Amino acid sequence: MRIVSLAAIAVIAGGVTACAPGSTGAQPAALHASATATRPPPAAPSAPARRSPPARPSARPSGRPAIQVAGAPAGVKAKGAVLADAVTGQVLWGRDLGTERPMASVTKVMTALLVLESGNLGHEILIPKAARDYAWKNGGESAGLHPGDILTTQQLLAALLLPSGADAAYTLAGVYGPGLAAFVARMNATAVRMGMTHTHFTSPDGLPYPTETANYSTPSDLLTLGLAAMRYPVFRSIVDLRFYNLPKGHGHHQYWWDNTDALIGSYRGAVGIKSGYTDVARHCLLFEAVRNGRTLIGVVLSSPASGVAAAAQDAAKMLNWGFRLRPTAAGASPS
Repeated sequence: MRIVSLAAIAVIAGGVTACAPGSTGAQPAALHASATATRPPPAAPSAPARRSPPARPSARPSGRPAIQVAGAPAGVKAKGAVLADAVTGQVLWGRDLGTERPMASVTKVMTALLVLESGNLGHEILIPKAARDYAWKNGGESAGLHPGDILTTQQLLAALLLPSGADAAYTLAGVYGPGLAAFVARMNATAVRMGMTHTHFTSPDGLPYPTETANYSTPSDLLTLGLAAMRYPVFRSIVDLRFYNLPKGHGHHQYWWDNTDALIGSYRGAVGIKSGYTDVARHCLLFEAVRNGRTLIGVVLSSPASGVAAAAQDAAKMLNWGFRLRPTAAGASPS
């Protein structure tokens, strides 16, 4: 886990105090309402015709030696999983890589990616009462947003990604769609553009609508999504936080959001990314960790409902195995 200075946080996260670490729902309401912004909402950009990484991400280094794979991680209970080198993209191990499964709130990574692509993270947004009602009526996780508060897009991204706020997802989709239906259409168009051909979104938050399995993806597709999102420094700066404290300010209440990712603060080197759970999806996690100069990224889908940290336990087993692997000799082919 990186240590973030207060000065850096003021720049990166809009004046928050950060600490570096040492749901299922019923059918949502009709997709019709949108949030009201204090300034005209940003226009939704048209999807590029070519497949390319999202605009403005920071580049990752390349040219690293391939990793020599031996054996497999033991004791992983997730039905679907993948582990890869985040720098080279080399897949180290996987289970049912192409099998479509519900992904619960891991969905919110795509929501964040679309917002990041649109830019203008300082855009001020008025929280609508409908956002609170949406989360409450449909059993979604809530960031506790107060109707009438004005928050920036970047602050709402923290509310989306850390406490997994369905109210934040509703608010962002309302502005950046504009409207939920248009935003979900953009999510699916972006998935196609990125080559995520076995992914389908029905909400911006992962609520099981219109059925428990209608919103789905695969370990392989979510690996693509995670690599794209983690190229954004702002995204990384949020999902790496153990908590986010936004003091009361002009136009908004005080907020305190804990990170639902059980790896953050418990697994050395964990830097994100997003957890999820519904009764059918079970425990899901898109994760990344860094140790000794190596960055590994992975996915677990449908870890058993044996405890709130079930997905993190599977991820830790995969990461421990992956970090023990050795790089091949320079110029040698991976085994």
